Amino acid sequence: MRVKLLTHTPEPERLVAAAARLCYSASSVEDLLQQDGDRREALLAKILAVGHLSTLEHVSFTFGVEGISRACSHQLVRHRLASYSQQSQRYVSHRERFETVTPPSIARDPALVEIFEAAMQEMHRVYGRLMEAGVPAEDARFVLPNAAATKLVLTMNARELLHFFALRCCRRAQWEIRDLAVEMLRLARGAAPRLFAGAGPGCLHGACPEGAMGCGQADQVRREFADL
Repeated sequence: MRVKLLTHTPEPERLVAAAARLCYSASSVEDLLQQDGDRREALLAKILAVGHLSTLEHVSFTFGVEGISRACSHQLVRHRLASYSQQSQRYVSHRERFETVTPPSIARDPALVEIFEAAMQEMHRVYGRLMEAGVPAEDARFVLPNAAATKLVLTMNARELLHFFALRCCRRAQWEIRDLAVEMLRLARGAAPRLFAGAGPGCLHGACPEGAMGCGQADQVRREFADL
């Protein structure tokens, strides 16, 4: 998996703070953008604490993601308040063996890896036979597996990222999208540390929202994300 923060709204924390201040101030937008760092930091902490999160919708973050499976991307696009551009299996054919993602539960057992690789190779062979027979790539792709790797560009605003991190950084999330979410959070914190300082799974600031289905390791999870 390869994840890169491609771009984001310039000075995202300054803009969010100005938008929040505007709701309660007669000052001009230009004046509000010039508020000092200490006031800005205090205001950001306040709006995050009270849940005034609509102001976070004014800033967005764009990530490039490569080497995730189609199984992972199918989960990712369920987050609808986002924009996605994904490599097409219709227009990008796999005449060469397609890249695959191997789950750790399979990768740790050589015998299972052998079975898995044989299945992937057979799917590639069938795909090639269909293409050679004149079947268009948009139809030949029906035999490609969820393990096939894909790449995409995705954009989310900061509010949706907080929601995404709360759900997908949880230990109950599927392992691949959790790995993706944790890496996206690490990159987002680098760009806007105050906005994302408290971001992560729902157990970071209270009881586990999964209830009896939780992992039972909230303290360990909190340490993990404090050190991210």
